[in-house]
Formats: sequence, structure tokens, C-alpha cells
Amino acid sequence: MIECLKQLIDLMQTHGATRFYAKRLAPNDNSKNQIYLGGDFSALNVLPHGEIYTDDGSQGGGRRDRAKASLDFWWLSAAGLDRAPHANLILYPKYPEVRFSGFLKGCKNSPSKILTVRDEGRVLVLGVAPEGRVLGFAVEADHPIAREVRLSQWQMIGVFDLLPAGKEKRTSRSILLSELRRIYELNWILSQKLAPDGTKHPYAARNGGGYTLEAELGVSPNGYAEPDFLGWEIKQYGVADFKSFRPKSPVTLMTPEPTGGLYREKGPDTFVMSYGYPDKSGKPDRMNFGGVYACGKTFHKETGLQLELVGYDSENDKITDMDGAIALVSNEGKLAASWAFKSLMKHWNRKHAQAAYVPSLYKHPPPQYSYGPKALLCERTDFLMYLKAVSAGLVYYDPGIKLEKVSTRAPKLKRRSQFRVKHSELHGLYEETVTENLL
Repeated sequence: MIECLKQLIDLMQTHGATRFYAKRLAPNDNSKNQIYLGGDFSALNVLPHGEIYTDDGSQGGGRRDRAKASLDFWWLSAAGLDRAPHANLILYPKYPEVRFSGFLKGCKNSPSKILTVRDEGRVLVLGVAPEGRVLGFAVEADHPIAREVRLSQWQMIGVFDLLPAGKEKRTSRSILLSELRRIYELNWILSQKLAPDGTKHPYAARNGGGYTLEAELGVSPNGYAEPDFLGWEIKQYGVADFKSFRPKSPVTLMTPEPTGGLYREKGPDTFVMSYGYPDKSGKPDRMNFGGVYACGKTFHKETGLQLELVGYDSENDKITDMDGAIALVSNEGKLAASWAFKSLMKHWNRKHAQAAYVPSLYKHPPPQYSYGPKALLCERTDFLMYLKAVSAGLVYYDPGIKLEKVSTRAPKLKRRSQFRVKHSELHGLYEETVTENLL
């Protein structure tokens, strides 16, 4: 029998969970009405999920205005784990809100007696593993775990209580700040990159600032759509000095490849040949595609393209079409490239729920980095905040795509699609931004 929260978290840890949350269930939180996860999309920050897709079912003769995302969800008991194969998140963009559904269907050992009723005071505890598996454990109102949750005051993330991880009393925030302080005190660090086996290797390329910081934090490249360090996305940015902390360049938020348009249908080579231009520095047999593209700006004079938001109501800050996208459109109305909301939403909510922006200095030879005595910590974001910044022209598309050896049978392509923002505008992407002094 699982009798207390510590025992439950210890058991979840043996099954790989590293982050823990509690949802205090209201009477309407049941299998019939689904479990309410908040009046925005911030629940997607907490629960790792599959690809977001539009539900093509119908209700009352009309199309359902919602999208879904599957969960790798397992109910935990003293006997082990049982998978809930139909568990999913349902996104309602026009409200907006997210609900948890399908968590009992097809699972023999689910807590159906707890989640089919409307009793006040029930609690759902969730454990999240780095590879994306979510563990669940539900208790009645009079269970010791439910009483412990009700009597405690933990940090809230949306509708969730953020639970302490076992014996660790420090928060992920305090651990991160301690590590950044240690790294600052190291002064100059040789440029490096952490291998998957945990060993550090020299890294000579100029973009080593992020890799070097991640290596010091013990972050190695992996295939999981998870933040870098204890739930925090870590981003470094170059500065001229540690007095003014003036950024040398904008912050790169995401580097997603287009999911639609000519770029996707015919390939990036055709895209560059259609909308690119000869290299301006005179490099022969090379075509480039660059420039800055922001909503509200006119068509780019070199490429003839303009950035637009399709399926977003800027006045009411709502998604009107879950099949919408950020789009590059030609002055002839042709779709050159697009980034679907559903793919961007998954990346933004998982990677940017908590983010730390760390300043750095660079010198060579050999290439070395020094990280600053301050860090900007940003918390609680939502994809609608991202779209609002795109709509206002604050987040913009700043590509650097090139096609070399154009006239040959094997042109060489370099892809670089990136969305950027000025450092001074980061506060608009998060509900809380705080500059922490590490000294």
C-alpha cells in the first residue's frame, strides 16, 4: 500500500520519473467531463505529448473545433504499471483551455472508482520521465496523500502543484543558480561539447558558447523534446563586456524547418532558386536566402516575400484555426513556406516553460568562453504569448539559407531557419522575468 507522498514519489522515481506534480480535482474533473488542465495552453509545458493533430470527428453535425495530442500515460499501483492506451490531451483554442481525456479507456487497472465520481477533494499525482512517459496515481479525498497536498503550499505551475523530488529540498531554480555561480567562478573555459557518453571534447566552431555551457551543466545531446537542465532551457548570448551586458545579437528562440509551402513540397533547393538571390559578396555559383521578415512589414525587396499569421485573431489573442500557421507569402499570393501552429506549439511549450538566458564573453586562440555574474530567468509562458509577439512583429523570421555549387549536379545546401527576438523584448514572452545576481 502507498500511504504517503514520499513513498509515492520514491516509487515513481524507481520507474524513471524526475518531475512531480499534483492536480487537485474538482467535482467536474472526471472521466465523463474530462479533467480540466487550465484556461490556456500552459499544461503543454508540464506534460510531454505526441504530435498535435486536428480532430476530424463531428459533433452535432459540425466539425469539432479542437485538437488532440496523445500521452504515453501509465497508471501506477503497488503492483506495477498499467498503460492507458487512449490517454490524450484535448486543446480547445477558442476558449482557450486544455483537458485530459481517455485516461480510463482500455486500462484494466485504472483508478476508475476515483475518477468516475464527482467527489470533492480527490487528488491526481503525476510523475514525468525525461523520455516522455507520464505516470499517474489518483487518491480519494480522505487518503493521506490528498490531505498532505491540501495542507501544503508548493509552487504552482498553472493548475499544478510542483512537488518536491524526494529528499531534495532545493528547488530546480536554486540548483540552477548554484551551478551558474560555479561556472562563473571558473572564469575562462575552453570551448567544448559533451558527448552522449558524458565525456567532454574540444569544439572549434564559432557557435560553441551554448555547447560549452551545456557541457559544464552536464547536458549532452539527446533526442528527447525536453528542456536542458532540471526543466530549464539554457540559452547563452554573447555580450561585449560584463558591465553593460549589452547583447551582440538578438536571441534565437527556435530553429524549426518549414512544415508547408513550396519549401516543403518541392524542397529547400527549389525554394532558394525560386526566392533567393545571388550572393552579394560576389561568391560565384551561390544563391542565398536571407533578410528579416516580420508581421506588418512590406514584401522583402530581394525575395518578394512577406510574413503573415494565418488562423490567429490578433485583436482577441486567440487561435481561430488549429490548422493555421506562420507563413511566408509571395506578392503573388503563393505560399513559399509555412510553420504549422501544431508543430511550433509542441516545441515552444516543452522547451520554453522555464528558460535561463546567460551572458558570455569569447576570446581566441584557443576558443574560450566566460559566463557572466548575472542570469535572466524566465518562467510561465504560453504559445499564445509567442503568437502575440509574432503578430506584433517582435518575434521575426531571420533565415540564413545558402545554396552553393548551384550549376552542378550536386548543389550543396546549408539550412538555417530561425525565429529571433531582441533581448529587450523577452519579457513579453513570459509572465515572469527576473535578473538574478550570481555574486
